[in-house]
This record gives sequence, C-alpha cells and structure tokens, in this order.
Amino acid sequence: MSFRAGPSVFKDQGKLSFDYVPEKMVHREAQMQRMFSYFRPIVEAGVSSNAFLYGPVGTGKTHSAKRFCVDFKKFAEEKGRALDYMPVNCRKSLGDDAVLLTLVRHFDAHFPDRGFSISEKLETLRRHLEKNKLHFIVILDEVDALLKKSGANLIYSFARIAEESTAARGNISMMLISQRSNALDYMDAAALSTFRRSNVVEFPRYSYEELHDIMADRVRLAMHPGTVDEDIVDMIAEIASELGDARYAIELLDKAGMLADEEASETVSAEDIRGAKSQVHPTGLEERLGLLDTPKRLVLLAIARKIRRKAYITMGEAEEAYKLVCEEYGEKRRAHTQFWKYVGDLDALGLIDTKLSGEGVVGKTTLIYLPEVPSKILADNLERGLKRR
Repeated sequence: MSFRAGPSVFKDQGKLSFDYVPEKMVHREAQMQRMFSYFRPIVEAGVSSNAFLYGPVGTGKTHSAKRFCVDFKKFAEEKGRALDYMPVNCRKSLGDDAVLLTLVRHFDAHFPDRGFSISEKLETLRRHLEKNKLHFIVILDEVDALLKKSGANLIYSFARIAEESTAARGNISMMLISQRSNALDYMDAAALSTFRRSNVVEFPRYSYEELHDIMADRVRLAMHPGTVDEDIVDMIAEIASELGDARYAIELLDKAGMLADEEASETVSAEDIRGAKSQVHPTGLEERLGLLDTPKRLVLLAIARKIRRKAYITMGEAEEAYKLVCEEYGEKRRAHTQFWKYVGDLDALGLIDTKLSGEGVVGKTTLIYLPEVPSKILADNLERGLKRR
C-alpha cells in the first residue's frame, strides 16, 4: 500500500503530546512560586520537604510538577547542591513494589523485576542516594491509587529515610499529586505525622481566557503559521472551558489537525473541531482502559451495564452481572476472592468508587459507584475493545 504524504498543518505535532512539558506553564506561575517556597529549604538548609498538589483533570498538576523539578534542579546545581527527581504514575505502577522498582531503575536500568523484597529495594534506593550524595524528589502522581492499593507504608518509609539522612549523605523529598482534595485522608496516623499537610498547592479549573492563552501558545509551537485562525482557538477554548480542562483542549487541537491532514486541507476548520469533539472524551478514558487486561475489562463492563439508571450497585449485584458477561464472551468466571480483588484494582485506577454501605441498606456490603464516565459511554468503549481481541 502506498501512503499519501502531502503537506501537513503540523509544524511539530510532538508539542501536543501529553509527554511534552512546556518551557513555561501558562497561568500556573502562582503554583510554581508556591512550590518553590516549600522546596527551597532543600537547597538552603539541606533538609527534606514535601507538597501535596491537587485539582481536577487537565489543570496542569503533573506538567507543573515536572517543569518545577527541571527548573529547581538547575537552581540547586547553581547553589552547589546535587538534586534529581523522578515522576511515577501510581495508576500505571500500581502498588509499593512497582513504584519502588521504577525509582530504583532510575539509577540502575537493569535492576531485575523479581527476586528482591520491598525492604531490599528501599535499601538499594537509599544506597544510590548516599553514593551520589543526592537529594531526590519523588513525584507520586495519582497517589490515591497507591494509597488505596497498598496504604501509606511506602510514603512513611520515604519519610523515615528523610529523617535519618543528612545533606552530606543524600536525602529524599516527596511531591504527591491527586485529583482529590481529600486523598491524604487515605493515609494512616503514622504516615500523616511525617507529612506536612499544610504544604498544599491547589490547581483550579482553567477559565475560558486562560485556556485561550494556553491554546494560542500551543498553536504557535505545534502548527504552521496561518493554519489555525483565531476563531478556531476561540472555539476550542469555549468547548474546553465547560470543564476547565487544558488537556482536553490540546487533544481537540491534535485530533482536529489530523482530520485536516486526512482531507489534505491547508487549515484547521470548525468542522474539524466538531469532528474531533465527537472522538475525544475529556476524561482520558481510552488511556485508562488501556491499562486493563481482559478479566478486569469484563468486571468493569458488568458494572457499567448493571449500574445504568442507578446511583450505585452492591457487590452482589456486580458479581451477578459479571457471571452473565463471562458467559456472553466465553470467558472463565473468576472466584469471589479474585473478583473482589479486581474491583479493588478498578477502584485504585479511579474507574469506579467503592464504599461500605451505611443507613438505608440492610447489612454491611460494598457499594459501587461510577465517579465520572457515563455508564453507556463506558460500556460502549469496553465492548468495542473486547470485540477487537
């Protein structure tokens, strides 16, 4: 097959990638300055610090944390302080062991994934910091997934390393990130006692004007001059301002540009934006579903189907629906204990919420909710993915 490779509206499509961290975080200057005030003692006093960043999806938490660490590393080095950092997405590296493996491999890319306990990995990390006389900032993104899955043991262990270390031997600080303002409530008293809860940075939803500025900046970086008119920037900002979500806005521009290229158009049109809107879901659903294996997809599909027109379902109702879904797709049904574990993993990934029943429900049972994605959209996405197996 031959491919048509004509002109493109994109100058540098990579500037619209989720992995791209801008040189300047537009309309996040106040948050960056607050982070500096919290972490400045690392350089000036040789002590560890921490911060909790929270806000809805698409408000710049992760990118601001990364941008801050890049700039703060330069600041520290100019002051003669060796500093490094590592971001870990706790939904992708689910559990203490996976998080630690990611951190240790930052220093030793060939460190084996089996054969070492959590305590041995912690000791290995400590030795690397001491050997390099390095202050290490650990960014735990979507930290509520870690706290739900494994509790706060790892955060407590990092805090103990910080307490026992000195600037001359290397030290560790933490930056915790969550969409939930109450994520620290999942920490037990011992961990909370080591974490300064007042070091909080809030990331509110972007306004229309802020999204307009962000998109104008990305258009300048990613698109050829003259391919995206001002009214298109206005349109994207208007759509995304309903959620205050810059990530959604950037995805809309990226998809609209691809649609324009498919039509060999020299400009991105309003129709391209409308087409992109029909294909891009603002919650990053596709990315999160991509983390699931088939058994977890079947459990989530069962929940999505059963919960339609309901605020919540019980664990028993979910398991009954799961039995029917397994029969439909010819898959072996897992036992109750394994089913319960899958539900816990889906909760940690933020695809569902669970809590114990209270008043109005007979007996004690686990109630399951869908926090953000409509059940029909979720079920449709899962069904399409299962058909492609």
